[in-house]
Amino acid sequence: MRKVMAAKLHGIHITAADLNYHGSITLDPDHCEQAGILPLEFVEIWNKSSGARISTYVILGERHSRCCILNGAAARTCQVGDEIIICSSHYIDAESIPNFQPKILTFDQENNVIETLSYIVERDDSGHYRFDIVTESGDSLPIPAKVRRL
Repeated sequence: MRKVMAAKLHGIHITAADLNYHGSITLDPDHCEQAGILPLEFVEIWNKSSGARISTYVILGERHSRCCILNGAAARTCQVGDEIIICSSHYIDAESIPNFQPKILTFDQENNVIETLSYIVERDDSGHYRFDIVTESGDSLPIPAKVRRL
């Protein structure tokens, strides 16, 4: 079994922080459903503003609220307005990776979804992997170039 990225909310912004709540991250059910993130699922959170990395579980907030609220101890890792990445993962057999298509949502400053992407992994006849990022319309996005070696 391999741990793989299953869903990602990329560039969502913190709307509130509640230090006195019992813990977790509260998310809009619309965003979770669109990406495939379940209530109580553990997620990794990476703060693009501070570099902080934490792990917690998801609870659902008010539908259509576009909320992203860090609760409990996690509230100390981010400030309202911080841009974060939320990533869930699954364990799957390595042979299943080419059939697995994680969803990635990207957001504007008000937490509206601006783009839905999929990661596509294919394997050619010789067993080599190919990776692609595809938009909802089926267009491929450019993959960052390899780092130049000195």
